[in-house]
Amino acid sequence: MIMDMHYWSKVFKKILILLLSIIGIYLAFKLAIFYMPFLIAFILSLLIEPIIRFLMKHFKFTRKASSILVFVVALGIIIGLLAWGIVTLITESSNLLEGLNGYFSKISIQFQNLVSGFDMSKFAIPQEFLQVLQNAGNDLLATVSEWAKDALNGLLNVITSIPTIAIYTAVSIIALYFICTDKIYMLDQVEHHLPEIWVKRLGKHVREIIHSLGCFLKAEAILVLASFIVCLIGLYIFQFMGMAVEYPLLAALGIGFVDALPIFGSATVMIPWAIIVACDGDITLGVSLIILLIIMGMVRQFMEPRVVSGQIGIHPIFTLIAMYTGFRLIGVIGMFIGPIILIILKNVYGTLIDKGVMKAIFDRE
Repeated sequence: MIMDMHYWSKVFKKILILLLSIIGIYLAFKLAIFYMPFLIAFILSLLIEPIIRFLMKHFKFTRKASSILVFVVALGIIIGLLAWGIVTLITESSNLLEGLNGYFSKISIQFQNLVSGFDMSKFAIPQEFLQVLQNAGNDLLATVSEWAKDALNGLLNVITSIPTIAIYTAVSIIALYFICTDKIYMLDQVEHHLPEIWVKRLGKHVREIIHSLGCFLKAEAILVLASFIVCLIGLYIFQFMGMAVEYPLLAALGIGFVDALPIFGSATVMIPWAIIVACDGDITLGVSLIILLIIMGMVRQFMEPRVVSGQIGIHPIFTLIAMYTGFRLIGVIGMFIGPIILIILKNVYGTLIDKGVMKAIFDRE
């Protein structure tokens, strides 16, 4: 049998391009994490760019004047929010860390009472099995408690690293200023230093990826931010009304973090929280949390059609696989990066995916 070298060279070339694309995207995200202050500045510049263009169009300001005006306002807001957030997070994290053992002991007692409250004699379940179940529940709570302690200690270490935060903030602010005021110059320099063939071949694809991915991320950021703000306001209202909400900012951040994950949502945290406090006897807070969850869902449903231009067209099972793969490779941040890489690959290889990946690679043309 004679091997068709031309066919197999084409197959090898397609596989190599696919692998190099995946490696390139992975390295790009590694570099993005390394240069995080510049990435933050770039994202902020995308958010305030419409305001700069609005001032240029309606008030006839120059780009530099519009950028400086918007930059000063944005800087004041950022510094104010940072100062409030750092002080509040340090206070809440320290208080929660001190009382963490007490909270988990209370949950453990509730769990034991719940198990012992069932009449297991009707089901002929051995007492040894019930004991194993209680021990497993206690072990799970102990493990979760250790994770929570590690997470809070890590958060406190990050927040209290004032020199590092100051450097990150300063670099981000300076980079934001230059990106806003000298955007045209920077784009010209990029085109000037790249080979012309790269600009022609990659320019169109890069613009399409930035547009589709940027629109998706911007829409998701708006939705998550809206959910976070509504949740934070609601929790502070509950605290003001005398309900047992001791850590509103930490709780809102945790709920916002889960809400930002594809497939998951704020209900993943708020429903168990409502059940736990209701079982502890605080029915008012439990019902209030469910009402707040409904309000957040209504706000999201109202905003989603207006900020999301279209669906990404990826089945949830593939999104879940991407999240798990990212988590295994990078850690928690990989749960965000995995789906983003999946969206990029779908955009780059849309034609190949529509035809069928294996068919496109191995079919004879």
